Amino acid sequence: MQVLVVGAGVVGLAVARAAAIAGHDVVVAEAASGIGTGVSSRNSEVIHAGLYYPTGSRRAYHCPRGRRRLYDFCASHGVPHRKCGKLVVATNADEIGGLAAVHKQAQVNGVEGVEIIDAAAAKRLEPALACVAAMHSPETGIIDSHRFMLALRGDLEDRGGMVAFASPIERLKPRANGWDAALAGSEPQWLGFDAVVNCAGLGAQRLARATEGYPSERVPRLVLAKGNYFAFTGRPVFSRLIYPVPVPGGLGVHVTLDLAGRMRFGPDVEWIEREDYDVDPRRALAFYRRIRDYWPALPDNSLAPDYCGIRPKLTGPGEAAADFMIEGPAQHGLARMVHLFGIESPGLTCALSIAEEVTAALAD
Repeated sequence: MQVLVVGAGVVGLAVARAAAIAGHDVVVAEAASGIGTGVSSRNSEVIHAGLYYPTGSRRAYHCPRGRRRLYDFCASHGVPHRKCGKLVVATNADEIGGLAAVHKQAQVNGVEGVEIIDAAAAKRLEPALACVAAMHSPETGIIDSHRFMLALRGDLEDRGGMVAFASPIERLKPRANGWDAALAGSEPQWLGFDAVVNCAGLGAQRLARATEGYPSERVPRLVLAKGNYFAFTGRPVFSRLIYPVPVPGGLGVHVTLDLAGRMRFGPDVEWIEREDYDVDPRRALAFYRRIRDYWPALPDNSLAPDYCGIRPKLTGPGEAAADFMIEGPAQHGLARMVHLFGIESPGLTCALSIAEEVTAALAD
């Protein structure tokens, strides 16, 4: 089967790799000039354990499963990563209930090794930390996301697949036993495929609306949530990731580390109307307040604007977070077509598991 995957982010590359391993001829169409230039290049590079996600959700299923596969993949492909662990911290008595709820959900989700510890135990692990209680998640880690994507691309190409850059797809229409895809240009070029997977990230809804015969009512709205990061200009004081109890829209301003030894903070949640990748230095004021809840010794003038990402959310402020949407033939009734919507955090961790679900949907 000839399969077109639209989008060369981490999920698109994982889907393409899985389809190629399953024996299909795979082409990835990417509008940009390189892999992973959108949502996939602007995240925390965290390997999530699967702590928070509601029972029965796709996130709860794919995150622990994807995380185990990801650690195995990193080991077998030489992808730099570190299982550094993470502490979710309650900084006052009012947050203890929320911490207990995270711990209970993590256990329901099958996350290994999670435990509630007291303030003294937390401080022994991280002497700079201030909290009244914490939950330790030993399975959380960090990864070089670009090396991961390069390894996915390598596996795809080793099996005869390819990535076509500067190749935006502007329309899809059904044909006998497959799909025609219009490659954008002054005169669109139509190419035929047996199956199509829409992994276009922030452009997924636009491509779904440009899919002839696709039910318009099945295209969810796209809500843009910008997440800003600030870098710490001094030496790191934590050896693990530090997360507050979750907040509406995200997981709170947390400490994340990278494999080069840098420490940074973020992301926050800034609801926006259009794509914007500038970090407003004035947002640092709120960062100082939030960080000092769990690190009171954060020095003045120690945060510098770093970068930001945009989450392709399906729900907005004050609304319950939507789950991943993976819409295959069983949902929309069109053969050999899968659209993915709202694949935000923990999409990188889930990628290898999501790829298995998508490949199975194509076979159906």
